[in-house]
Amino acid sequence: MSEQALRQAHGGRVRPNDGGRVDPSGVGDRSDRDISDHGNAGGHGDSAPGALSSALSGETCGASQAVPAPKPAGERRLAWGAVLLGLAVLALAALWLIASDPLRVFQSAAPPVEEITFERVILDDAGIALKVRAGGSAPITIAQVQVDGAYWHFVQTPPGPLPRLAGAWLRIPYPWVLGETHRVTLLTATGLTFTHEIAVALPTPVATTGGLWAGAVVGLFVGVLPVAIGLMFYPLIRGFTGAGMRFVLALTLGLLAFLLVDMLIEALELAGKAARAFQGPVLVIITAALSALALIAVGRQRGVPEGLTLAGFMALGIGLHNFGEGLAIGAALASGAAGLGAFLVLGFTLHNVTEGIGIAAPLVRARPTLLAFAGLTALAGLPAVLGIWLGASVIAPQWAALALAVGAGAILQVLFEVGGFMHRHHGGRSGLLDRASLSGFAIAFAFLYLTAMLIKI
Repeated sequence: MSEQALRQAHGGRVRPNDGGRVDPSGVGDRSDRDISDHGNAGGHGDSAPGALSSALSGETCGASQAVPAPKPAGERRLAWGAVLLGLAVLALAALWLIASDPLRVFQSAAPPVEEITFERVILDDAGIALKVRAGGSAPITIAQVQVDGAYWHFVQTPPGPLPRLAGAWLRIPYPWVLGETHRVTLLTATGLTFTHEIAVALPTPVATTGGLWAGAVVGLFVGVLPVAIGLMFYPLIRGFTGAGMRFVLALTLGLLAFLLVDMLIEALELAGKAARAFQGPVLVIITAALSALALIAVGRQRGVPEGLTLAGFMALGIGLHNFGEGLAIGAALASGAAGLGAFLVLGFTLHNVTEGIGIAAPLVRARPTLLAFAGLTALAGLPAVLGIWLGASVIAPQWAALALAVGAGAILQVLFEVGGFMHRHHGGRSGLLDRASLSGFAIAFAFLYLTAMLIKI
């Protein structure tokens, strides 16, 4: 009889080198006396070395390890029932807490905590329009409005008290003066005041054909032109090998690192202007991290991205960064914080030339077509035009911060992939730390920092 038949007949394992006797308990280390109490099985002979190994490891010869059987339907229903019961208890506890309000004994006669955030300001022929958002622990009633110390009539849309996180427009027929500074103060029903300063009074741009065309021209100079100029370095980069290629890739990594820090700082500044309940800094960090992870997962569905695919991801990340730059330029134009002259536009162009060089770096082993170059240029540069158009309309700070956080996540994903590309193909860890690479990092940081001095307002 074979060893497998012996196992099936006796429910145990064959003890090797013991005449084919079976251990019905499956322990295999009992004495011969214990085994003989259960009787001897027929069939003798030594097992093969493979069978010996399987027997000692507790596996059946020629069979794979057993897969755990799924839980019975009754156990699954019991598990889901426990989860639903826990959720029901939580819901009942929440309803009881709201209905009975056991914390009311701690309430005093002090007024509720109030907070008002100013999100948008529009200046036109009808006066001043403010978009405000309420925060705090109770609904807020805006009782009166002052402009430059004088009380003015106002119209609130929608009217009435503002619940937590609710927004409203306040329209004030105030004859503002071009170029002057104005202060608007809101007085709530509890006596608290909230003040917003209009640093330089300028009419808010409206969507006219001339305005859209001017914004598009600035966007082309800021986004498309520098990327196209940088991509023209591609024939030169193709001739680089060894230290030269490591220098270019390190230059690209330095560019990406600078853009990542710049975008995160801008996003956090905008998040600080949003209502506190939106938890702006937390929203920025989580959005950036999730965006990076999502893009890495998408980009690696068909393997590690290289060549044109990696250049495409880099163009996407730089395009989102240029979208953020466009938002900042548009907001500056709308608020009057910047008289955007030709020198400033050229400063943006010079600052962004390295973006095209960075996109060209992963293409050295490929031969992209002119159409591919045009697509990469559009993907990286045209978002600047859209950003200027949207920024001029003065969108709410939390949404602008969210857009910049997504762009920071895209930059982080490209930084991860380009670093991996350099590690795989250009010297590994030692290649990241040699003289050529460190020179590329240093020159990228120095160039971007110095040119940023031309454009920071």
